[in-house]
Amino acid sequence: MNTSNHPSAALADFAASLRHDEIPPAVLRRTEDLMLDCLGSILAGSSAPAVRCIADYADAMGPSSGPSENLVSRRSTSPVFAAMVNAAAAHMVEQDDVHNGAVFHPAAVVFPPAIAVAQALGRSGDELLTACVAGYEVGIRVGEFLGRSHYRIFHTTGTAGALAAAAAVGRLLRLDSEQMLNALGSAGTQAAGLWEFLKDAADSKQLHTARASVNGLMAAWLARDGFTGARRILEGSQGMAAGMSTDADITRLTDGLGTRWTVLETSFKFHASCRHTHPAADALLEAMREHGLKASDIEKVVTHVHQGAIDVLGPVVNPVTVHQSKFSMGTVLAMIALHGRAGLAEFDAAPGVAEVADFRERVSMELDEEVDGAYPARWIGKVTVHTRDGRSLAARVDEPKGDPGNTLSRAEIEDKTLRLGTYRNAASEAAVKGMIDRVWKLADSGQVGRFLED
Repeated sequence: MNTSNHPSAALADFAASLRHDEIPPAVLRRTEDLMLDCLGSILAGSSAPAVRCIADYADAMGPSSGPSENLVSRRSTSPVFAAMVNAAAAHMVEQDDVHNGAVFHPAAVVFPPAIAVAQALGRSGDELLTACVAGYEVGIRVGEFLGRSHYRIFHTTGTAGALAAAAAVGRLLRLDSEQMLNALGSAGTQAAGLWEFLKDAADSKQLHTARASVNGLMAAWLARDGFTGARRILEGSQGMAAGMSTDADITRLTDGLGTRWTVLETSFKFHASCRHTHPAADALLEAMREHGLKASDIEKVVTHVHQGAIDVLGPVVNPVTVHQSKFSMGTVLAMIALHGRAGLAEFDAAPGVAEVADFRERVSMELDEEVDGAYPARWIGKVTVHTRDGRSLAARVDEPKGDPGNTLSRAEIEDKTLRLGTYRNAASEAAVKGMIDRVWKLADSGQVGRFLED
């Protein structure tokens, strides 16, 4: 395939031809880290009502048995329905990973379909890891290409996610470059996901990841059998950028293919909330630690943020559900001020608590030129804390906890996975520890089997 002046084709060719021995060991080990982090998130989200709705739908519409692992219902089913349910759960508790520059959560749309298909086809651990790297590298570049204007309206994880899923599954299906291009075309024409749901505390976010995973899987499977898709779905005059972006940068699609590994740029989420809240949360925590403050000492907090944070968090003015609270800057900072952390248990207890509501009203967001200029490549946290005794204290964090320069160690990832996996008794501690061990041994697996054994 001639990929000159054809970035969609270049991206497809990269995904189709990527070999395990071309991927640096550090990238493969980070992919294992991100996979384990995702599996923990799936278990933590498995009891949520929205996820259960999708799981019930899958149980009703899908087969009663199959080769792929549904971690929510603990059933075996077809790859499509396993991918659908696991992807919905992965994005539920706001603990799945994020790529800052793309403003994209790759794990939730790459690992569920890739694992489901690898289990169905009996692929090796090495093949699964290679496919997941392909999914990350494609999806992140598509997110960067679509830009900030896209993210203001569209949930990039739902849109770019379909192409990420197609690339990962296509690699497992061993598509050639032409077939992979068709897969991307069919995935892109199905790309969807709008932010309007946040205003109503609706469940659409779980649908976004579920459908992106399934649509990408379907696109790749059809391409294997000769089904064609748009050849310039990304950059064409009636493609994704034309309809979904006003600031698309075509150079981002092929930036550093094979040399720049975006897997290594992907951040873990430390707090159980929207990533846009994390920089300010870490900055407030820093201010409180440095000055020995308690929540009762604080008169108000001004967070200095990028426009993307205002666009996503601004509409959530009166959160009434746990999930909506995770998109409320004031609620997240209340968790930090009152408890020193913003974890799953803290959010579960937050709705209706007077102290939380009171602190939330004392938090505001202001657009900051420095922070906005650095975003999305860097997510700087800046706050000004006004105390009841008249002080004005500034604090900043240049790399929030979980970012590549302030990342989680494997011990911290294991600890996080144990907390997530046992949340609301999703799985026993022994079962989660077994899952951790299987991920660490994945590269030596002749065939990808089940990850969770009760």
